Amino acid sequence: MQSVDSYRDEILAAIAPLPPERVALADADGAVLAQDVTAAWPLPGFDNSAMDGYAVRAADVAGAAADSPVTLEVTGEAAAGDTAERSVAPGRCVRILTGALLPAGADAVVPVEWTDGGTTRVRITRPAEPGHAIRRAGGDARPGDLLLPAGTRLGAAQIGVLAAAGHGDVLARRRPRLTVIATGNELAPPGSPLVPGMIWDSNSYMLAAAARGLGCQVTRHPTLRDDPDAVLDALRRAAARADVLVTSGGVSMGGEHDVVKAALAALGSVTFRRVAMQPGMPQGFGLLGPSATPVFTLPGNPVSAFVSFTLFVTPAVRALQGLKGERAGRRTARLAGPVRSPEGKRSFLRAVLGPQDGQVTALTGQNSHQIAELARAQALIVVPEPVTGLPAGALVELIELP
Repeated sequence: MQSVDSYRDEILAAIAPLPPERVALADADGAVLAQDVTAAWPLPGFDNSAMDGYAVRAADVAGAAADSPVTLEVTGEAAAGDTAERSVAPGRCVRILTGALLPAGADAVVPVEWTDGGTTRVRITRPAEPGHAIRRAGGDARPGDLLLPAGTRLGAAQIGVLAAAGHGDVLARRRPRLTVIATGNELAPPGSPLVPGMIWDSNSYMLAAAARGLGCQVTRHPTLRDDPDAVLDALRRAAARADVLVTSGGVSMGGEHDVVKAALAALGSVTFRRVAMQPGMPQGFGLLGPSATPVFTLPGNPVSAFVSFTLFVTPAVRALQGLKGERAGRRTARLAGPVRSPEGKRSFLRAVLGPQDGQVTALTGQNSHQIAELARAQALIVVPEPVTGLPAGALVELIELP
């Protein structure tokens, strides 16, 4: 059997990152920057008010108090988006709204709560120090400052700063297009009636959701029956439109219904092997079609498919966008109770965290079909290949699940 690490290394060695392209900002959610982005202009671009109030000269209100307010003449109003040039002369002020351009001569903003709200003359009951409630030009970023480094995955906040800095598009690696295909005569769509011997298709929905969690653009192909010719045709068609293909089912180590294996084995570009892991021993990987689309053939048992996706598809998707390593966090914890593992295989045991910090409890159901227990899991306990058992209190590695 091939080790988990060597199999993952083999996969990553075959993955070529997607080429960088100009991506419109409106379509950039989930894309990964291919170059540093720096500020071309100051952020904010001009001195402006941080509050609704009055733009003043701080010296004019230095003596303001509740029992001896300062009264100033109001000479105008500045609103956000108003580009008119205004100024504040001694003894006067300008009513100003949040985000508005600070008038020349003003060096402080008095919040409206410190005043009587006057429109022609205003009574001010508290002093404002120079700079109070003013957002200075370049206070957030100055020209040349690094806003986002290459390799940043773009989410809401990152797209926000790009927009604020005036970038209509970016050089990035787009979200990978991933197609999920489940196979099996026994599969029926969720919500449809069942007869004995049939099961509802959970894998394609589960794997599609996992891929969306990685930021992929996901297509869930209709379930395929156990027909090698139909499966191969579907895979070839999907490979022409996808950056990654993921199948589930039909890859066991023998049997006439191993339809994915039967469909792909003759091509020679996808190889099938046993990986020293539990769950998920039967695996297949290769490149398909003129575009050399990576294809992962995962086992049909749902827990095996989920664990395989986490260990192998996740780092491959990240590599497509130029990212390194796995997304899932790894840390250590102490076992709340003993666990067992088969000799010669790396086990990934479903587990829940706590209740004590730094403690983990293996779930009772560890069979590869037990999807209800998988839904409860917060982490996978990693038990190395040579180890057949660990006592309560043993320090173990965890892969935290999203």
